[in-house]
Amino acid sequence: MLQLFLLLLPIAALAGWYYGYSQKREVQEKNEGNNVSPLHEDYFLGLNYLINEEPDKAVDVFIRMLEVNSDTVETHLALGNLFRKRGEVDRAIRVHQNIIARPKLAKSQRILALSELSQDYFTAGFLDRAERTLLELIENSEETLSSYNYLLKSYEQQKNWRQAIDIAKKLHAISDFKMWTPIAYYYCELAEHALAEGNRTEMYQNLKKAIHYDKNCVRANMILGKLAKDKEDFKEALHSYKKVKEQKPQFLSEVIDDIEYCYHKLNQEKEFKQYLENCLVATPQTPLILKLSEYIKKYEGQDSAIEFLTRQFSKRFSFRGLCDLLQLYSENAENDASGKLLQVEKFIANFLANKPLYRCSNCGFSGRQLYWQCPGCKKWATVMPNNDL
Repeated sequence: MLQLFLLLLPIAALAGWYYGYSQKREVQEKNEGNNVSPLHEDYFLGLNYLINEEPDKAVDVFIRMLEVNSDTVETHLALGNLFRKRGEVDRAIRVHQNIIARPKLAKSQRILALSELSQDYFTAGFLDRAERTLLELIENSEETLSSYNYLLKSYEQQKNWRQAIDIAKKLHAISDFKMWTPIAYYYCELAEHALAEGNRTEMYQNLKKAIHYDKNCVRANMILGKLAKDKEDFKEALHSYKKVKEQKPQFLSEVIDDIEYCYHKLNQEKEFKQYLENCLVATPQTPLILKLSEYIKKYEGQDSAIEFLTRQFSKRFSFRGLCDLLQLYSENAENDASGKLLQVEKFIANFLANKPLYRCSNCGFSGRQLYWQCPGCKKWATVMPNNDL
């Protein structure tokens, strides 16, 4: 209540000053020589509401007192922005609606008020109202870049992917924004929806468009790989999964288990081992090192696996690799030593259990789940696997 009181005091003072100033000459002419107050009676009514802890009524009075004209629009806009920044969006909406309701408002001022009102609606989660206001802005304003951006965010939140595609294309045409990656991921969203509805033809069309707009759209090939694997078309699945490495090598760790599964179903485990070795040369990653150590142990023995991991440690230390190495040592150790090694391994595993598996390259958001759109900065395709653990 104290914070709101401090906020409303300057509003009350401003209201009083405005009416005192605007009526000064009239009051002086009519009341010269007497003690009639130049302040409007509503000013005292507003102060009374404020003193009696009725802030909503006080706000209504002070807003009503500040007549909207070309001289006070900026004051109203500033007041509405202040309310929105404080989280009092309902009051911001009332202020900005009060501006727009004035019939003699200049077009440029109405556009400013509509822009602020659209942000109010967006902040409050009234996405349908925000959309209508933004579309009106786009229709009547030459300054449409901000409106398109907010409209795009609105469509994303509503999961209206087709409308989002249309707006993103317009943004790409009128600005320096590179929108091909978001458009590709909108098509991926449409593909997932088509798949859920059993419309595979539409799904494949959307995935094709996704790759057309962003040749590095790993999500599209991950979906295609999974579909082929589910149909037991393992050669086609491998074809899609292997493209992930060409698009974004960081994501190879996300599909390496699927690639292994396909090779296994094709009875080509040794070919998979060779594939791992080739990948490790080009894109050294902890998940690949650990996977290859399993096959070295299987085909060459435990000592060779220990030697391999130790050699890799000198180039690329990782806690996950240390866990595997401790596990290998514990298998041949005496009972007492084996128990201690396993305790250390368990300690490291618990430590890793709380570490983020993914991180956004744009804002640094981290977590243990892969998001195609970062929950922090809302950018698409910026969350990457953390392959250094």
